[in-house]
Amino acid sequence: MNPAIFMDPETWVAIAFVLFVGVVLYYKLPGRVVKALDQRSSAIARELEEARKLRTEAEALLADYKQRAENAQVEAEEILAQAEREAAAYAKESRAAFDEMIARRLNVAEQKIKLEEEKARKQIRAQAAELAVAAAEQLLEQKVSGKVAENTITASLDRIKKRLH
Repeated sequence: MNPAIFMDPETWVAIAFVLFVGVVLYYKLPGRVVKALDQRSSAIARELEEARKLRTEAEALLADYKQRAENAQVEAEEILAQAEREAAAYAKESRAAFDEMIARRLNVAEQKIKLEEEKARKQIRAQAAELAVAAAEQLLEQKVSGKVAENTITASLDRIKKRLH
C-alpha cells in the first residue's frame, strides 16, 4: 500500500464514510428511523383523524344551534303574533262589553226619565184637579154670578196655568 494514499483527505473521508455506514447498519438505525418516522406518521394521522371528527362534530353542533336559533326565532314570532291576536280580541270584547254597558245604562236612564215624566204629569194633573176643585169651592162659597164669577174663573184658570208651567 502506498503510504501517500493515507495522506490524501479524500481517503479519510471515504474511510469515515464507510465506518459511519457500518455503525449505522450495525445498530440498525435505518429501521429505527423508519420505525420512529412511521410512529410519528401514525400519530399525526390519528391526530388528523381526531381533528376531522372534532370538526365534523363542531359543524354538526353549529348546524344544530343554528336550527335551534331559527326555531326559537320562529316560535318567538308565533308567540308575538298570538299575543297580538289575543290583545286585539280582548280589546274588541272589551269594547263590545263597554258599548253594551253604555246601551243598558242609557236604556235605564231613558226609562227613569219616562217614569219621572209620567210622575210629573200625574202630579200636574192632580194639582190641576185640586186647583179646579178649589176654584169650584170658591165659586160655590161666593155664590156669585155675572161678571164677578167670570173674573174669579179667569183668575183661577190663570193660576192653574201659572202652576202648570
